[in-house]
Amino acid sequence: QVQLAESGGGLVQPGGSLRLSCAASGNIFLIYDMGWYRQTPGKQRELVATITRAPTTNYADSVKGRFTISRDNAKNTVYLQMNSLKPEDTAVYYCNADISASVGLSRVYWGQGTQVTVSS
Repeated sequence: QVQLAESGGGLVQPGGSLRLSCAASGNIFLIYDMGWYRQTPGKQRELVATITRAPTTNYADSVKGRFTISRDNAKNTVYLQMNSLKPEDTAVYYCNADISASVGLSRVYWGQGTQVTVSS
């Protein structure tokens, strides 16, 4: 059994910063790609940023230059540093990770989500 536990969400004023963390635990052999997604009511979940083991990163155009994704493989953790936050960044943020419990097959796991609200 694998679990992803997110933390770091909250209420912040426009222009402020937050750092999200997501730690994977359980029966883990190897973690491949990790990522952050977000969702607002009535809309589909959208990609925010992803990171490989290399690591190489990929960002949505809307967050480039403001958000930074990173990972600590020793801690099985992925981070999202969010700077210059805007009201339109308000959403529930979800982390995901492609994890194998043994050599060979892997599957994608999701965290439970953490609310980020940007408002004055």
